[in-house]
Amino acid sequence: MAGFGDPHLTAVNASGLRLAVVGSRWHNHLVEAMISRALVAAKECHVQDVAVHRVAGSLELPVVAQALLRTYDAVVVLGVVIRGETTHFDHVCDAVTAGVTRIALDAGRPVGNGILTVESLGQARDRAGGPESVEDKGFAATVAALDAAVTLRALAG
Repeated sequence: MAGFGDPHLTAVNASGLRLAVVGSRWHNHLVEAMISRALVAAKECHVQDVAVHRVAGSLELPVVAQALLRTYDAVVVLGVVIRGETTHFDHVCDAVTAGVTRIALDAGRPVGNGILTVESLGQARDRAGGPESVEDKGFAATVAALDAAVTLRALAG
């Protein structure tokens, strides 16, 4: 956690927008907490149409998000990648980040990146939005995506 620069995102009025949330099944208890917090954020932002989908792991998040961006105004991807003893962590993190960025730009629609890329299970717990967490990435990623979708809607007139 950087501990500085947090924009302290608050709910925006995203009524009328459609949102999809996609979570991985790895570290399911943490991702479930993030999904729960994403749904709270959607409700606080007045989003009525929210779909939740699950995929096996973080590598599968971009392709499912890409499909969802065909019919949703914004998508939030949620997952947990914890560094292990091999370079697999680096490859997964790089691929997922590049994939999420590419599909958002290709679709011209926001993808909230709530994928925790951490060194330990403790760091993941600290960010997952649970009762003892100091950060709430599911909520923050959702508000960020909806905020961008509201801005894009305003730009479109």
